[in-house]
Amino acid sequence: QKVHVLPQTVLYIADAETFSGHEECHEQKKARKRNSKETALALEKLLPKRCQVLGLVTPGIVVTPMGSSSNQPQEIEEGEAGFALLFPKIDGVKIHTFHFSKDVKNRVFDENKFAEAGLKNNPDLRVVLLFGYNSWKSGATRFLHQIVNPLNEKSIILAGGQVESFTSLTSENAHAQPGDACGVVGLAFSGPQIQSATVLLDQDVADERTAEAAMQRLKAANIPEHNSIGFMFACVGRGYRHYKTKRNMEADAFRKFFPNVPLFGFFGHGEIGCDRIVTGNFVLRECNDIKDDLLHGYTTVMTLIHFGSTK
Repeated sequence: QKVHVLPQTVLYIADAETFSGHEECHEQKKARKRNSKETALALEKLLPKRCQVLGLVTPGIVVTPMGSSSNQPQEIEEGEAGFALLFPKIDGVKIHTFHFSKDVKNRVFDENKFAEAGLKNNPDLRVVLLFGYNSWKSGATRFLHQIVNPLNEKSIILAGGQVESFTSLTSENAHAQPGDACGVVGLAFSGPQIQSATVLLDQDVADERTAEAAMQRLKAANIPEHNSIGFMFACVGRGYRHYKTKRNMEADAFRKFFPNVPLFGFFGHGEIGCDRIVTGNFVLRECNDIKDDLLHGYTTVMTLIHFGSTK
C-alpha cells in the first residue's frame, strides 16, 4: 500500500496460520515452516524505526477490506487473514503501548507500573484496549484481574480479549520474554476529544434480531461516526457456530447501523468489556460502588472509538 502519512503507532493482528504457515525455500525447492519471529521482524522493518508496534496472533480475524470505509466487514474464522492499523499523529490524541508480564516471584502487582504506562493519574485517559496472552498458564486469570480491576472506572472504556500470543512490541525488548510467560499487552488512547462506547453481546444474543438490538444500543450512544473506528472482540465459540451456521452475523449487524465505520478485531479465548459510554464528562450510568463485570466467555464486545474532528 502507498502510505502518505507516516504512522506513529501500528496495531496488527493475524491468525495463527499466517504466522506459522509454510513458505517456499527457493534454495531447497521445498516448503519450510516459518518462524513467527521472522515474520514479525520482517513486518517491523517495513515501518519507521520510532514507530510503536503491537502485533497479536489470534484464532480468527474480523477485518474491513480497505479502499473504502463502507466496504463490508468480514468475520474470517478459518484460513489465513490479518490486518494492520496505522495510526498517524492525531492532534490532541496520544496513543501508547504497554506490557505487564506476570512475575512468578511476586504475587502482588506493583501498581506504580500503571503510572509509568500512563494508565494512572491521567485525566485524559479515555480508552484502553487490553489483550491477555498465554491465558492457559496457571495464575493468568488472577493476574488479568489485577490489571483490569484498578482500571475499571466509569470514565474509561476497557475492551479486548485473550489472544494466542503477541509477536511485536517495539516499545521494549519483547522478544526477550520467556515463551511460556503470561501477561497483558495493549494500547491506551488519551485525549479530551476522544469519545467511545461499548456494548456486550452475551450468550442470549443468538439471532439477527437480538444482534441488531445490541447495535441499536451502540448507536444510541450518539458517538460521532466520522473519524471513528469499530472493534469487535468475539469468542471462538460464537461466529457461525453460535448463529446456527449463518456467517458474518455480528459484522453485518454492525455495518447496518454504522455503514461508514470500518470494523476490525478478532475471535479469541475470552472477552473484556461491558456496556459503557464515555463522551467528555458524561458516562452511561451514575458512578457507584458496584464495579462492572469485565471478563467474559462466549460473548462479543463491540467498541466504537471517535478521535475527534479533523481539519
